[in-house]
Amino acid sequence: MLAELGQLALVLALLVAGMQAVLPLLGAQRGRVSWMSVARPAAYLQFALVLLAFAILTHAFTTQDFSLRYVATNSNSLLPMVYRYTAVWGAHEGSLLLWALILALWTGAVARFSKRLPLEVIARVLGVMGLVAVGFLAFLIFTSNPFSRLLPAAIEGRDLNPLLQDPGMIIH
Repeated sequence: MLAELGQLALVLALLVAGMQAVLPLLGAQRGRVSWMSVARPAAYLQFALVLLAFAILTHAFTTQDFSLRYVATNSNSLLPMVYRYTAVWGAHEGSLLLWALILALWTGAVARFSKRLPLEVIARVLGVMGLVAVGFLAFLIFTSNPFSRLLPAAIEGRDLNPLLQDPGMIIH
């Protein structure tokens, strides 16, 4: 059930990013303050939703939820806990989700620390950042979904790439 919540969080983040991309840019072009004012709250909400999805995927790795294809492919029951955390971004789907999280974090930081900029400028900046997020999230959801289920669930996972099971890889 948590995996479906993570999937829903990603879909909602995509919708919010779409709204963040379209409304502020149109508002800046047409001079509508109410549309431009959507940019900051949308950036914060997008960050919260992507963070929720990342936390749910991390939980799936730490609890060894092998019903998720991504977890079953990149973890197993003998993997030490520290590597379970790093396995979250140890392959394609998880690293894309991490990039989406970093982008959402950066977008939220721009929204938070740009209060001195004119509303038209910040609406355009956050709108373009929303467009980039739409691309990342759409690619993640439609082609590289970390929340796709295995039916029936795997009894045991395959394991994390042995090259990634190194303390140096945890730090980097």
